Amino acid sequence: MKHNPEHFAGSPASIPWQQEWVDHYSCDLPTCVPYPRTPLTVLLERAALRFPDHPACTLYGRSISYAELDDRARRLATSLVRLGAGPGRHVGLLLPNMPEYLIALQATWLTGATVLQLSPLMVAEELHHWLEATGCHLAITLDLLAPNLLPSLAHGPLEHLVVTSLAERLAMWKGWLYRLARYRRGGGLRLRGDEKQHLFDSLLSAEPIGAPARAGRGAEVDPAQDVAVLAPTGGTTASPKAVMLTHRNLLANAMQLRYWYAGEDGSEGMLGVLPFFHSYGLSVAVLACWAKAGTVHLYPRFETKAVLQVIEKQRPELVPAVPAMLSGLNALLRKRPHDLSFIRTVISGAAALDPNVRREFESFGAREVIEGYGLTEASPVTHANLRGERNKPGTIGVPLADTEAKVVDPGTGREELPAGATGELVVRGPQVMKGYFNNPLATEAVLRDGWLSTGDMVRRDSDGYFTLVDRKKDIIKTSGFLVFPAEVEEVLMTFAGVAEAAVVGQPDAEKGEVVKALLVPREGARIDLAALEEHCKLHLGRHKRPRQVEVVSELPKNFLGKVLRRRLREVAVVSSPSGNGQAPG
Repeated sequence: MKHNPEHFAGSPASIPWQQEWVDHYSCDLPTCVPYPRTPLTVLLERAALRFPDHPACTLYGRSISYAELDDRARRLATSLVRLGAGPGRHVGLLLPNMPEYLIALQATWLTGATVLQLSPLMVAEELHHWLEATGCHLAITLDLLAPNLLPSLAHGPLEHLVVTSLAERLAMWKGWLYRLARYRRGGGLRLRGDEKQHLFDSLLSAEPIGAPARAGRGAEVDPAQDVAVLAPTGGTTASPKAVMLTHRNLLANAMQLRYWYAGEDGSEGMLGVLPFFHSYGLSVAVLACWAKAGTVHLYPRFETKAVLQVIEKQRPELVPAVPAMLSGLNALLRKRPHDLSFIRTVISGAAALDPNVRREFESFGAREVIEGYGLTEASPVTHANLRGERNKPGTIGVPLADTEAKVVDPGTGREELPAGATGELVVRGPQVMKGYFNNPLATEAVLRDGWLSTGDMVRRDSDGYFTLVDRKKDIIKTSGFLVFPAEVEEVLMTFAGVAEAAVVGQPDAEKGEVVKALLVPREGARIDLAALEEHCKLHLGRHKRPRQVEVVSELPKNFLGKVLRRRLREVAVVSSPSGNGQAPG
């Protein structure tokens, strides 16, 4: 299906349908997608009506059907309304990937309230900041994570805390260890209901909020304006902000991905390991799967052996991943090779994928690894590679349906650059955020006429495929020249003995900045800095060569495995005994 304006609800004012990438779309991939003018609740509702007995999710070998998931969500919604949830209110979710997360998502949206995504990696102070900043009065959490919320429950702004547990789902000995960990972390947590603390399972005894066909609409949600998710993020700068993603934003991205994945509805499984508190895991592994009425195979966090066991047992056809995850699986598969030919598509995002990692994972049978791109401010996916012969490894692919993308001059943010030139990526489409919560200045800085400035530097080839070069803020300016860290890192990674590399700018009185490289050696290897200098002379112009090289034991990363360059710039990195030196370049 090609472009048909009647199928698109609320498209941008003008979409250049003759853009070169559209010519590469397969005949079964639409350039325009039909989006229901409804709240996000429609995804689970429709899946439950069409495939009531189909497994919606699995965890530890047990499954929950779509009918069961829908019923539990509507029962929880009734209880949440009694606790004050509703339009204009926020419900914080501090949970790992588990069925209760899915139930709480749908239940919150059924009440008309907004989900506040909270990360299990946040400390109590960070959690309190976001609860206070958003006026969040109700949170749903895991017993192991609850202690970090108890201060906010005792002194405000929290009024109610709903607690669930994984203890009963685990094998006997693991359940014992889990309860021991809960006891040690307790901090005053009582696993019994009172006027402030409520047991998740007890709240499911309420009558369901309404028939599936009416649920959600009764909350009078305006899909285009009402915020479904508040997602704390560093945004396109280092300062923390909360992205407002509307029902329409997330529904649009789910439908865009549903068509991109192809396959029959109700027939495929999705690996659900990427954290749902991040927009990547939420949209790619949950919402797009609901749009397909597929099965999400859950695991609370990434543990290589356990996740490989889930993959082997559940045989998911679709595997959303990050490069660090694939690299970890490769290391295990080298020791215990398995046939992964049941995996139809691996979707890699969040960081650049090393070609060697990609090729090795495909060698174990996975039929195709495609790379994509997104950011929280765009729900998050804007680009993905096409399938089959149209897949271009090393690129982030082409824009999704109904998505415009341009490469512009990073200085002005307006002048469009020709193919082959490097500039800032700006995007526009139905998945682009409403703005930053209570931060109009930050919103105005990145949104112009619906165009979102991503802060990422890219180039577009003659076929319309985009390649990510670097973050705009990470560009190093040395003696008037611009240096893209990713370009230098690519060369460093080809040097013998280098397992990981990160490049940052170091202040320099004479040059403004100089290039500094931080290298993690491969296990048992020692990096020869003199030989490395010669390697860089052969492959890099003088201004791009590292002037400082430090060998470290590890690089700071976030939960998706992306290197935190800001931390590398802000704090000193402790060197490992393997060496540390200067490279005159």
